[in-house]
Amino acid sequence: MSRLPLEGITVVAVEQAVAAPFCTSRLADAGARVIKIERPEGDFARAYDDVAAGQSSYFVWLNRGKESIVLDLASEGGKAEFSDLLQDADILVQNLKPGALSRLGFGQDVLRQRHSRLIICSISGYGETGPMAARKAYDLLIQAESGLASVTGGPEAPARVGTSIVDIATGATAHAAILEALIARSISGEGADIRVSMFDVMADWLTVPLLHQQGGKPPQRIGMAHPSIAPYGVFETRDGKLLLLSIQSDREWAAMATRLLGKPELITDPRFATNVRRVENRQDTDHIVAQAFASMDEATARERLSDADLAFASVNDMAALAVHPQLRRITVNTPNGPVSYPAPAPIFAGSERSYRPVPALGSDARVSP
Repeated sequence: MSRLPLEGITVVAVEQAVAAPFCTSRLADAGARVIKIERPEGDFARAYDDVAAGQSSYFVWLNRGKESIVLDLASEGGKAEFSDLLQDADILVQNLKPGALSRLGFGQDVLRQRHSRLIICSISGYGETGPMAARKAYDLLIQAESGLASVTGGPEAPARVGTSIVDIATGATAHAAILEALIARSISGEGADIRVSMFDVMADWLTVPLLHQQGGKPPQRIGMAHPSIAPYGVFETRDGKLLLLSIQSDREWAAMATRLLGKPELITDPRFATNVRRVENRQDTDHIVAQAFASMDEATARERLSDADLAFASVNDMAALAVHPQLRRITVNTPNGPVSYPAPAPIFAGSERSYRPVPALGSDARVSP
């Protein structure tokens, strides 16, 4: 296997839960040495569930390839060991409560003075300034506070997105920012002080519904449909199967009207000729499409959609994903044995990667208070 891009890079991670571990797991995948600092009781994500060979699914997913060191950072011994680790570190990732590291004597300003090449990435709920900086924040809380839940679900009530989307998005954002800082350091020799808040990440991701609100068209919850595109939703076939159809352009609508609906007159009908008109007349649009699907069994619908080169998907559950023909998997060793789960998305052609084990608590070193 060829050399990994981050081999020789050392990351110290004072992390717990999901957002920061997502970021550092990707750095570890790329070859970085990631030293995970855990409390004596361990990252609390270790106890979230027990479904992965008796271990937490979150922890097994997000901590492959790391070393685990137990430190009590409130103790003098712990502080001394932490300071020694930072001497050789390229990157520090931390998601303690804002101000916590400063109170321990390791604030960002102090660290930047001591270690000019160190890239520091601090992840928080609401940032380090502002009226809510001190408030605790977790994934679902930010889904609610940011307004994400208000545009998720059906008309009856707001809903949680079914994954830890805020944490994952924040970890991915931090990962990208760190890679930018590594590139900049290779040119300038200087490290960086990066601060990423979960609220800021979600606010950025919610730009489109926010602009709709500000434009006088408040977004509505419409379940498995798209607020800005029609037809884009779930339709039931004659044999009771559900297919999600997506028509992204007027050209695709023309193909749909001709080859699936058998109604070419809909191409020029002013109620349906453009996407804006189809959205305005969504009820009528969806009714026409629903009638067509109800007249076909699933096999026929799939064949006609494919022949017309239209986008569609099955409405699957986790049981279907587990056996999906498109699913790529990796197998990672853990303290309780191997666990198989979905592979990271990037494929580096010609350079297949292997993935290092998930560490047991304190498996690499332990420092007494």
